[in-house]
Amino acid sequence: MADELRRVRDRARNGSSDERSPEQVLGAPPATRRPAPVASEPVPSPGPPPPPPDASGVNAAWRAEATPPVSGLGRRLFDLARGLLAPAFEAQVAFNARQVQLDNEILAYVDARFAETHRHYDRVLGITGRHLGEIDERHLILQEELVAHVHDLVTRIDLVLGEGERGRLSLESALRDLRARLARLEERLTRG
Repeated sequence: MADELRRVRDRARNGSSDERSPEQVLGAPPATRRPAPVASEPVPSPGPPPPPPDASGVNAAWRAEATPPVSGLGRRLFDLARGLLAPAFEAQVAFNARQVQLDNEILAYVDARFAETHRHYDRVLGITGRHLGEIDERHLILQEELVAHVHDLVTRIDLVLGEGERGRLSLESALRDLRARLARLEERLTRG
């Protein structure tokens, strides 16, 4: 195509005319190609989750009872103190049991919440990845169309400039002929 444009320019500068139409000179504009979609990278598998905290120690020790002395004065004092403080000990045991239940429920809730959060994020990231892939494909198509359009504009501008140059040269040639004819007419008029 560049050779053809050079030939058109040379003809225009030399004053010879090219009777072909711009479509014959330029040919059809380049076709836009449809780029293949961008291949997505494989999604890496998540690593193993950290192990959950071990609640077995708390579950085993929730009663928090002291071992009584085997015999003697210590045993009697222990039994007396136990009798006096039995309501407080029972309240503490009930509180400890409820605290262990709450800790176990919190651990189960946190595990379930993390699992649901990961499922939700996986869905969101999948949708976002598809949209980004579609956006990349549309950008590639627009880029190809823009490049083809710019090439088409460049060839058309070159053709118009070549035609304009040829028209200017043609007008200059006609003007030289007219001046020569006018000079001959003036010569005839002055001779008689």
